[in-house]
Amino acid sequence: MDFLPPVLQQYIEQHTSEESALLKKINRDTQANVLKPRMLSGHVQGRFLSFISKLLQPKRILEIGTYTGYSAVCLAEGLAAGGQLITMDINEELETKVRAHFKEAGATDKIDYRIGDARKMIPLLNDEFDLVFIDADKENYSLYFDLVIDKVKPGGLILADNVLWSGKIIASKPDKDTQAIIDFNRKIQEDARVENLLLSLRDGIMMIRRK
Repeated sequence: MDFLPPVLQQYIEQHTSEESALLKKINRDTQANVLKPRMLSGHVQGRFLSFISKLLQPKRILEIGTYTGYSAVCLAEGLAAGGQLITMDINEELETKVRAHFKEAGATDKIDYRIGDARKMIPLLNDEFDLVFIDADKENYSLYFDLVIDKVKPGGLILADNVLWSGKIIASKPDKDTQAIIDFNRKIQEDARVENLLLSLRDGIMMIRRK
């Protein structure tokens, strides 16, 4: 996932605005106590998500894949007054921990945290979103895009994480998840409804703007 030499990555972190104390706490707790801690957005990517949200000042955000709540807290930093972030995750085992993080962030009135299968929950939403962040199971990335694209306002953004998949997207014999990411990237590149930019930030973020 980390393509740059450690010394260069350290330099980037040193020249990126600091995480809040709470985000540092979520980061430490995730690394120490939760399976697959590499799934956490982390310092630089978290500041990127916050930066984009603050630029857009969205009224409505949808996040697919909550994990321990780090990225949701970052995205919520840019919500317009009265705005709301809906975040969905299928892992109910982390619910107590995540809700505690949102409470400590003072964001329980801004973040609507839902446990369940996003493939079933997204079609039930009657919202229009300014910003969508996809960071869930890679097999369903293309499906999530299909489910949300008509719910994104013209000019709105979709961000999809892990689209470089630790560099495996250029492997000669991709595994199932890698092939799903390859198919997703191609799908976005060929979709005339959007314009897109693949960023090499951390494990790759696909920025997708609905025309």
